[in-house]
Amino acid sequence: MIYYISGGARSGKSSYAQNLALSLTNKPVYLATARNWDKDFEKRIIRHQQDRDERWENIEEEKYPAKIDFTGKVVVIDCVTLWLTNFFVDTKYDVEASLEQIKQAFDDLTQQEATFIIISNELGMGLHADTESGRKFTDLQGWCNQYIAKKSDKAIFMVSGLPLTLK
Repeated sequence: MIYYISGGARSGKSSYAQNLALSLTNKPVYLATARNWDKDFEKRIIRHQQDRDERWENIEEEKYPAKIDFTGKVVVIDCVTLWLTNFFVDTKYDVEASLEQIKQAFDDLTQQEATFIIISNELGMGLHADTESGRKFTDLQGWCNQYIAKKSDKAIFMVSGLPLTLK
């Protein structure tokens, strides 16, 4: 089962995903895809970790989560945007290569018999990026989101803390 949860910044995606996971199991897994880029980002990581209690198993994997066995587990993946950023940076901002690599990583992961709750950001609904790399990443994020949403069993869009069921 694949749940896809998208929305803007601070729309309630993570809280919704974590509550969903806890409604499905007493021992969910939180898979963090973020790289620790700097001190500010480290503070964000710590804040996210403090949002979860002892019921959670925390795993960090920035690019290839399929190498971890999640069989029979409920896994919150937070988030596609940071996961995609890792590919984008590592390919030196190659949109096509990044998209192909994350599609393959996603497909490899979702071959496992597990429940995945995947969080992603909707970037293309606000201001246009003022840099070429920003515009490329917004396009890349949109194409990636479409791919994951299409393959998901359920899709939820978060707005102001409220879930809107898309499928």
